[in-house]
Amino acid sequence: MVHNHEHHSHEHVHQLSSLNKSFIIGITLNILFVLVEFGIGFYYDSLGLLSDAGHNLGDVASLVLAMLAFRLTKVHPNSRYTYGYKKSTVLVSLLNAVILLVAVGIIIAESIGKLLHPTPVEGAAIAWTAGVGVVINAVTAWLFMKDKEKDLNVKGAYLHMAADTLVSVGVVISGIIIMYTGWTIVDPIIGLVIAVIIVISTWGVLHDSLRLSLDGVPVGIDTEKIEQLILSQPGVVGCHHLHIWALSTTETALTVHIVLDEMNHMEEAKYLIRHALEDAGIHHVTLEFECEGATCDEETC
Repeated sequence: MVHNHEHHSHEHVHQLSSLNKSFIIGITLNILFVLVEFGIGFYYDSLGLLSDAGHNLGDVASLVLAMLAFRLTKVHPNSRYTYGYKKSTVLVSLLNAVILLVAVGIIIAESIGKLLHPTPVEGAAIAWTAGVGVVINAVTAWLFMKDKEKDLNVKGAYLHMAADTLVSVGVVISGIIIMYTGWTIVDPIIGLVIAVIIVISTWGVLHDSLRLSLDGVPVGIDTEKIEQLILSQPGVVGCHHLHIWALSTTETALTVHIVLDEMNHMEEAKYLIRHALEDAGIHHVTLEFECEGATCDEETC
């Protein structure tokens, strides 16, 4: 005889309440800077500034989408979306990564064109404008630094802003070099360097968000360790049908069938397993119990 019992743990996950303000400040600062940088880059025909402005514009779009996803997670579940809109955070993270990769393609094409057909640029204007960008990008990165490990979108925003800070430093250096040497070829070279930095900083987020969108096990969670954690609890002699996936970029869910030596150990095992999984970062848990010796095939389960 098979004994089944379900338990759902829906403990409230800490909400990143300060993020809304951080997003608004970051978006406002970066929109203003993009307008200034694009205008100066267009006036002086600087590919370094134009490509950096394009990259920053992509980051503005990313911040807007991340803020939208952050707000959607607060929408209550309904009969059609029983988990609410938490999964939108994963989709937004994937979309942001794709947007940045498209920006890379545009920057590379423009840089190659500029290498083949170089034009003079004003080094001093480039240096001063990018210098402002260093400050703005660093401040924006700082806004997300303390919460970057709590959410994939926040981590993406932090990495983008941190990379932008380094990119802007590179543009400052190129402006100074052009100002003192007249080597205008430095401008498109910096554009290519920017493209490489964007790819490096984006690749991890693209990989992680694609993995979560396919309901893969979130990065940082080892399935074998989780299985051993369950098996190490008193009264547990086996487990199967273990599934782990992301409800959002901050919340992880798990379902598993657990085999007990005695069904009267069920309440104790349930309590110990649930709290052990919560300590491992898994808060949405469905446990189904059965007695040792019972059979469980795909159809009956």
